[in-house]
Amino acid sequence: MSKQNYVLVLDQHKKPLSPCRPVTARKLLKAKKAAVFRLFPFTIILRKVVEETPEPITIKLDPGSKTTGIALIQGEKVVWGAELTHRGQEIKASLESRYSLRRSRRNRKTRYRQPRFLNRTRQKGWLAPSLQHRVETTLTWVRKLIKLTPIDSIVQELVRFDLQKLENPEVSEIEYQQGQLAGYEVREYLLEKWDRKCAYCGVKNVPFEVEHIHPKSKGGTNRISNLAIACHNCNQDKGNRDIRDFLSGKPDLLNRILKQAKSSLKDATAVNSTRWSLFNQLKETSLPISTSSGGLTKFNRTRLNLPKSHWLDAACVGKVETLKILTNKPLLIQATGRGTRQMCGTDKYGFPIRHRSRTQIHKGFQTGDIVKASVTKGKKIGCYFGRVLCRASGSFDIATQNGRVAGINHKYCQSIHKKDGYSYGF
Repeated sequence: MSKQNYVLVLDQHKKPLSPCRPVTARKLLKAKKAAVFRLFPFTIILRKVVEETPEPITIKLDPGSKTTGIALIQGEKVVWGAELTHRGQEIKASLESRYSLRRSRRNRKTRYRQPRFLNRTRQKGWLAPSLQHRVETTLTWVRKLIKLTPIDSIVQELVRFDLQKLENPEVSEIEYQQGQLAGYEVREYLLEKWDRKCAYCGVKNVPFEVEHIHPKSKGGTNRISNLAIACHNCNQDKGNRDIRDFLSGKPDLLNRILKQAKSSLKDATAVNSTRWSLFNQLKETSLPISTSSGGLTKFNRTRLNLPKSHWLDAACVGKVETLKILTNKPLLIQATGRGTRQMCGTDKYGFPIRHRSRTQIHKGFQTGDIVKASVTKGKKIGCYFGRVLCRASGSFDIATQNGRVAGINHKYCQSIHKKDGYSYGF
């Protein structure tokens, strides 16, 4: 049976209280002892003041490159979970598009532009916009949950530790590449990259050897992109032959290996780049914050026999004796952005083709709001729920789960959830 997240509760003065079960929230709403305060995350507000001190809650975070897991823990009970999907790749693509348009514009025979060189400086701790976005969206939801629940502490997973630094605090610069862990780090990287199995035959749980895809005797290098892991038999069979000769009869396997050899652990790099920035900004919330390793998270999840998911990983972060999972339907949050500030739309060559209006709010609604429309007459009689696309004419479109419905008059629309840069699901 599907168990929904607990409902977040506020008192009359917006003081965070302990979350309640959905059935309790329905009874309070039906008796008109409470009202809906917010739809996502679902929050009710009581019509009275509560003096009692609620049981404290710990928020746990499992930061990821594409998705961050969030869990609220009350004692040993997991009462609320969410998975926050970032839009870092979309931001990167938008910046690259803007870069190409501006570059082509500068190269045209237009008016003379004064050269600009080294006129921008970056602050200490600067992160690329696609990485900074991951930090900011996670902080946004932490601050939002602090306002809605009685959170007293934060636990964050720091994915990995610098073992060489722990062993030798004076290690620096080239010693990192030439220290005791140099070969170990390469092997661990390759094991992760090739899913801990032989690149050629796919065998697992055997001793592996580092294999040069393009043999060194024929000009191959020691670059990571030229290395793979192979079992002893495959390594001996290949010898110093080129991989195209070795796999001449297996074109699909050859293409897969060549493609995977070029891939990188960019997701792990993104997490490593943002983890300390997130940690330092979480400290500004003035709440006690502790950290844990990814290995301990995996150990806790395996020991408790829990399935692999981002929000359950978050629940397993830190010291965990036992967990009582009271929900199995986390809130799925997708970062969508708040639109664009570009006033002049361009074609693929950068030439202007349309103008965007400065007015964003029409008839009290804004594109991206979640609305409920109850149409009582006309060809589109019915009830529709979804995101609205606004027009100055007052004729709106609503994107529902069953498709897009066009031509809904604004008079039938009722705002349910204002646009906040995220889309939601379960």
